[in-house]
Amino acid sequence: MDEAIKPKRQIGRLIGKTLLRFLAVLLVTAAVLVVVILGAVFVFCHGGSETAREKFVFTVKETSAIGFLADIFLSPEEVDAIINRPVVQIEAQTDTSLVEIAEPAPADAEGPVADAWGYVDDDGDGLILVPIRGGSYTGYMLIVLDPSRVVLGCDPGTIGHRGHSVEWYVNEMDAVAGINASGFEDKNGQGDGSTPDTMVVHEGLTYCNWKGIGNGWVGIDDEYKLRVGFQSARDVIDWNIQEGCGFAPGPILVINGEMAPEENLRSGLNPRTAIGQRSDGAILMLVIEGRQPSRLGASYTDVAEVMLRFGAVNAVNLDGGSSSMMYYNGEYINNSASVIGIRPIPTSFVVLKEGRRGND
Repeated sequence: MDEAIKPKRQIGRLIGKTLLRFLAVLLVTAAVLVVVILGAVFVFCHGGSETAREKFVFTVKETSAIGFLADIFLSPEEVDAIINRPVVQIEAQTDTSLVEIAEPAPADAEGPVADAWGYVDDDGDGLILVPIRGGSYTGYMLIVLDPSRVVLGCDPGTIGHRGHSVEWYVNEMDAVAGINASGFEDKNGQGDGSTPDTMVVHEGLTYCNWKGIGNGWVGIDDEYKLRVGFQSARDVIDWNIQEGCGFAPGPILVINGEMAPEENLRSGLNPRTAIGQRSDGAILMLVIEGRQPSRLGASYTDVAEVMLRFGAVNAVNLDGGSSSMMYYNGEYINNSASVIGIRPIPTSFVVLKEGRRGND
């Protein structure tokens, strides 16, 4: 009996030793990883490059999960001095004369032709999807040739109670595409996407009026012109805004064909979403991926430059990070940065199957 038990005990000891060795290797690896991360954080914070330190602080502080990394080697006063520097107050209003909405291009017997910016609507559906790439990011620009097709995906009955995905808004409105729009209350990164952080306008009616407007408020008026540079909620009424919302911090990226002041575009590298309009009225919807080893994301300056390259006369930054998503032709075309899956949001800019100008 004892001789039969002995091999089993030896096998048990061998398994136990193997597990202990595995756990020891795992712990050592984890410890080395922590040391490497802390070392990298220290270098960013005190490595002598003010630009790198600023970029690092903005990058982590723009997230809900890892903002604490900036606080390990920097005092609250040092962090505050970086992220709360004065910005330039933009007092200019949108010059709508810079936008002349073009009539649909007539069919060409020789096939589709490039527009003034060199982009071609190959299939004639009024939408042009363009992949983009930068040094630290990849993404997609969706050009919507008829601005009357863009409306705010919004479910007034559930505002304040629950949010929905971009896909839900697209399907609910029988649309073909959409991007995330307004920011929302997101304490500790646990928000349910139910309560926007600014006032919302849908079909000419306002919701969450007490939230007011932030620097990043954007609206589409009754002539399908996209407006930025709102000074107060009164502008929403005076300019006959029909659809609108905002990401309270913004910022405005482009106004009247000019990039916003550099001081206003200081930021880190993260996923981004933005919306703008060309001089021919086409709406530009941009989503940029990030928080991945091969693509960290884009800065506000990067996004503004992309918008200008695509001909934006006016453009504004929307909510980004783990909310940045584009849904197109039945699927998400970018990767979510969220570790918990697609996040619910309070609003979405969606693209209808047909324009509304003929119904005016």
